[in-house]
Amino acid sequence: MKPLAELLRLKKRLRIIGFDDAPFQKERGSPVNISGIICTNTRFEGMLWGKVQKDGMDATEVITQLLQNSKFYPQINVVLIDGLAVGGFNIIDLPKLTESLRCPCIAVMRRPPDMLAIDKALMNFSDYPLRRQTLLKAGEIYSDKGFHFQVQGCPPNIAAQVLEQATDNGNVPEALRLAHMIGAAVITGQSGNRA
Repeated sequence: MKPLAELLRLKKRLRIIGFDDAPFQKERGSPVNISGIICTNTRFEGMLWGKVQKDGMDATEVITQLLQNSKFYPQINVVLIDGLAVGGFNIIDLPKLTESLRCPCIAVMRRPPDMLAIDKALMNFSDYPLRRQTLLKAGEIYSDKGFHFQVQGCPPNIAAQVLEQATDNGNVPEALRLAHMIGAAVITGQSGNRA
């Protein structure tokens, strides 16, 4: 498969998957559904559905297995995740996810996170050092083309171009917007008004 920079240069369409969690219970350890929405640029192409533990540490493995065991895996050019955690503080190991899936992975945020507040919240976990290290391994937070993100597997300028190509309007790529809306609809019976 050609590198992202080459696909962008040739103005090729990108096959993207975006992962987000669905609404979940507050109890630690309860199941949290996650949806993975596949889009070609901004056009919906397919969906994956799985479960992680609230505040667990299984999200990296679950996302890897969900995608690798799917028919979509050979076609995916880039993986997007809504922030670095799903189901509360189930933190995704971005470098490990990138290495396991052998494609660039981008954690997209609506705004730069309050790292002090996050660090304080993580201190409530007995495995605080592991969670903090997993968070820090994701690397620098970039702001480009109206997006805030962390990226592994490609340069930040290429990631910003991917996010721009994957977005209809605003600053939420379509795959993530749909993952959020569909997850909410499946769990609550209706989609939310905010992606």
